[in-house]
Amino acid sequence: MIKNNAIVMSSATQGGPAVPKEEKKGFGKVLARVKTVLRTKRLSTSGAKAEPAATAEKKGKEAAKSTTKTAPAASAAKAVDPNAQKVPRGQLFEERAKKLGELYGLELKPSEWHSTEGHALRVEKPIKMRVHRKCHQCDTSFGASKECSKCKHTRCKQCPRIPSKKTEAEREESRKKRAQIIKDRAENAPIIPDWHPKREKDIVLRRPAKTGTQDLVHKKPRQRVRRTCCGCQSLFTSGNKTCTACQHVRCTDCPRDPSKKDKYPYGYPGDQPSKRQAYFECKACKNTFASEPTVTTCPKCFNRDTERLAPKRVEPQPDPEAWKSIQAKLAAMNLK
Repeated sequence: MIKNNAIVMSSATQGGPAVPKEEKKGFGKVLARVKTVLRTKRLSTSGAKAEPAATAEKKGKEAAKSTTKTAPAASAAKAVDPNAQKVPRGQLFEERAKKLGELYGLELKPSEWHSTEGHALRVEKPIKMRVHRKCHQCDTSFGASKECSKCKHTRCKQCPRIPSKKTEAEREESRKKRAQIIKDRAENAPIIPDWHPKREKDIVLRRPAKTGTQDLVHKKPRQRVRRTCCGCQSLFTSGNKTCTACQHVRCTDCPRDPSKKDKYPYGYPGDQPSKRQAYFECKACKNTFASEPTVTTCPKCFNRDTERLAPKRVEPQPDPEAWKSIQAKLAAMNLK
């Protein structure tokens, strides 16, 4: 009896066939089915995410190994040039600000610069001249290749070189000239004038545009002059002294806009004499008067020996009242 009871107890503790469970029916059965489906989905997604994470860890380890291997090679490639010189960054920024001020008129303050602490490495290299070669058959410039892009001719010794290659004697001569020029400039510094009366070319003043387009060129302001025909009141075209409407030749009666009667009282140079009014000068009393072209008698001395005045520029006479005021001021100052 005891053995049978022990066997029964062991089978119950080991999860053997126990009391049969009640089967779920209706809505409870549906909920249980949904729970099992959701549980299987979660397990599948967690397994799929675990695989990429493992592959990413492997790739990260391989990349770290490769960087550790290439780091010494990169450091060796960035070896410092033995001819490099240390230049303060503040000096470099100062030179750049000066050049920008000369070119574009900008004023850069040190507070607006970037950090100027530390030094920068600079290597002085000789100036290289760019050499061009042209094809001697079609006169086309060669590019990076030795074959002409137009006629497919291979570059040869007949193809000219720009600039031409100098001989050793010419190089020695140019060295001597350069040394002599440097010596002369050191002994007698040249004085470069801002303006010279006998200059061959006009000095052109330029200023960079604010919009970054073409430079602004300073030009002398000019006044546009218009001439009107005294017959039909039509404007003369520029460079033409004949009216296009009535074929009238420009004369001294044709009005000018703007007018300058104080400088040209007898008409403007290059105009034909007027048929309405003329200016004469008496040879006896030097009197100038205006009258018709047929009347030549001087109204002051009644002399008929007069001369018709051609259009010319006349300097205006000083105002007598202004001259008297200047003399009074000088007398009040008691200058000796």
